[in-house]
Amino acid sequence: MPKLSDRVGTFTDSVIRRMTRISNQYGAINLSQGFPDFDPPQPMLDRLSQVAHEGPHQYSITFGAKNLRDALAAKQSRAIGRTVDPEREIVVTCGSTEAMMCAMMTICDPGDKVMVFSPFYENYGADAILSGAEPIYIPLVPPTYDFDLALIEQGFRDGAKAIIICNPSNPCGKVFTKEELSAIGQLCLQYDAFAVTDEVYEHLVYAPAEHVYMSALPGMFDHTITCNSLSKTFSATGWRLGYLIAPAWVVEAARKVHDFLTVGAAAPLQEAAVAGLLLPDSYYEDLRALYTEKRDYFLAGLDRLGLKHNVPQGTYFVLMDISDFLALPQFRGWTDLAFCEWMIREIGVAAVPGSSFFKEPVNNLIRFHFARQKPAMDEALRRLEKLTKLL
Repeated sequence: MPKLSDRVGTFTDSVIRRMTRISNQYGAINLSQGFPDFDPPQPMLDRLSQVAHEGPHQYSITFGAKNLRDALAAKQSRAIGRTVDPEREIVVTCGSTEAMMCAMMTICDPGDKVMVFSPFYENYGADAILSGAEPIYIPLVPPTYDFDLALIEQGFRDGAKAIIICNPSNPCGKVFTKEELSAIGQLCLQYDAFAVTDEVYEHLVYAPAEHVYMSALPGMFDHTITCNSLSKTFSATGWRLGYLIAPAWVVEAARKVHDFLTVGAAAPLQEAAVAGLLLPDSYYEDLRALYTEKRDYFLAGLDRLGLKHNVPQGTYFVLMDISDFLALPQFRGWTDLAFCEWMIREIGVAAVPGSSFFKEPVNNLIRFHFARQKPAMDEALRRLEKLTKLL
């Protein structure tokens, strides 16, 4: 048989999406793949209904419909305190997944080095491999997920061209402080490197934490490529609408990469999404309050069951420690993946094995998401009670 490329043998399929498929097979409550079980805002749905009959149904401008770019530029300009040019500094992509891949392929040549925090969203490793780059992993150390700035400086000294920062961080829920981002930013300026940020959870941040935009820090707009999407902010993960914001000279190149990756995002959905971006600031305040309530409700349920977990500062993910279970005779020698597959079959709740997020040999954590309505969370907690009876 003809030989496949070597690169496809160096990473697996998405473990997150695999857990969803197994969850569907067994009818488990899916707390693995992070998507809500509720709809986007009504104005977006109403506009989508109109667009279904009125159009557009053909290609939009490759790098994004003008009215969507205008709305995105207005939102981001308010956020970072700098005018973002919708004509020269934005690319609309097929989700932030494509935005990140587009960013990597725009800035990386084969053999370039890119720093990635560990734990990391699983796509980043594959993105580096597919773009020909070599990932350098910087540990975020549990339980507070702090990092050693000296390791980042050493990475830049070793020739790293960029650092990828997921803020708030999936899967651990860390929200990087202004001081942390400023210190990283100073190194980017010193070593003339990029910060590539994934900010899809920008509005899912819990007090007293606050989201800080790397591109808003002094001198950093010209060194930052911001990847973001509408998926989490507007509960529209299936719409696959993302965007990349960067200096004009970067965007000029990124648009070429995007053009040959996907041509463009779905025109009808771009049109409908504008209605969401025109919502008042109170929408984002209400969203934060909604997810704060969900986080507190689900974590309180885990506490009642005596299940050990971290307390995320942002995102809608929580990491549960399964060390006590893996120490039991019936699970001794098991991996976290085997435990998650068993839990789907026998407990009826799906999670993601933490090892899929860590470069280090971490086998004692699993990730849940809590972007669910209360009846689903209640049922998941009721089923998880079976776990406690094993201890």
